[in-house]
Amino acid sequence: MFIEIDFNSDEALYMQLRNQIILGIATSKLKEGESLPSVRSLADAIGINMHTVNKAYATLKQDGFVRVDRRRGVVVAVDLNKLQNIEIMKGYLRPIAAAAMAKGISREEAMKTMADVYDELF
Repeated sequence: MFIEIDFNSDEALYMQLRNQIILGIATSKLKEGESLPSVRSLADAIGINMHTVNKAYATLKQDGFVRVDRRRGVVVAVDLNKLQNIEIMKGYLRPIAAAAMAKGISREEAMKTMADVYDELF
């Protein structure tokens, strides 16, 4: 799997894992209907605690990126409710936008940065 965890980062491990999986979905490295590794096998593979993987999977489920299938485990299942997804995105962007404003980054600079990041993904 393509997961890269930075153990020296200030970002929580479960958030790094969550974000790496979302990036995998966005870049089609993970496809709709694809099963993710079990909690135990992913924890062993990347050297983190099973509870950390479980927390990452729980947040992915809550945000509509995966579902739990009794037979197949955690499966990529992107929630296609666009209005709900936009609201979730706003929740993530608010603290980022506030931090940018506090650091003196203009709206135009922030929008260009967002466009650049979008372009990098495709």
